[in-house]
Amino acid sequence: PVSKDVDLSYLASQTDKFTGADLTEICQTACKLAIREEIERDIEHQRMKEEAGEEMDEDDDEEEDMMPEILPSHFEHAVRNARRSVSDRDLAQYASFAQTLQQSRAAVTGSGGGSLSTFAFPDQSGMAGEDGVKEEEEEDEEDLYS
Repeated sequence: PVSKDVDLSYLASQTDKFTGADLTEICQTACKLAIREEIERDIEHQRMKEEAGEEMDEDDDEEEDMMPEILPSHFEHAVRNARRSVSDRDLAQYASFAQTLQQSRAAVTGSGGGSLSTFAFPDQSGMAGEDGVKEEEEEDEEDLYS
């Protein structure tokens, strides 16, 4: 679990222009750091337990099973080693493309920009005539074979 001391709003403000994949990498790195530290603590605890001759309380075993908490220091390390995968130049190109695409849609479909907010299937009553024609054809086929 993420520690309550981690200010996610601040983290978000400092990682502006990072992609979802970039942010995922930061979170995974922070998580791996926490797990590594917990493994190192477990190894050290086991070593101390063996040196003490297994005389430690069983209550300590419950502490070992706790899930490691992801601390601000883990995120700090992860962010310091992270990099954005999309440059400012690429972002400007994407924004330009999006604007051009939006303008093209507006020119073709009107001010709605291709919105499907008024989408509806055709009225079913208009199709009844077609069904009636199909029923007559099926009746004719039965007459041919009787």
